[in-house]
Amino acid sequence: MRVLLSNLAIVSILATPGLALAAKSATGTVKEYDKASMSLTLADGTVYSLPKGFHDPGLKAGEKVAISFDMSGKNHEAKTVKILR
Repeated sequence: MRVLLSNLAIVSILATPGLALAAKSATGTVKEYDKASMSLTLADGTVYSLPKGFHDPGLKAGEKVAISFDMSGKNHEAKTVKILR
């Protein structure tokens, strides 16, 4: 029993950093999409940097979107942006 518990504790400790690195997600309404600066601002004021080679799915103000992103310091770096219909 002790061996099982110690193994579970080790697995838990090793798995925790992986959760911190996982992409986060958000949904919201587009306030502004700036193709020149490759940024997307939601109605709540959060600004997401878009990746190089980003394919615009037809973003415009008022569209509801789902975004998966990673944090880089204080910057939100979008990985995917999907229009919700």
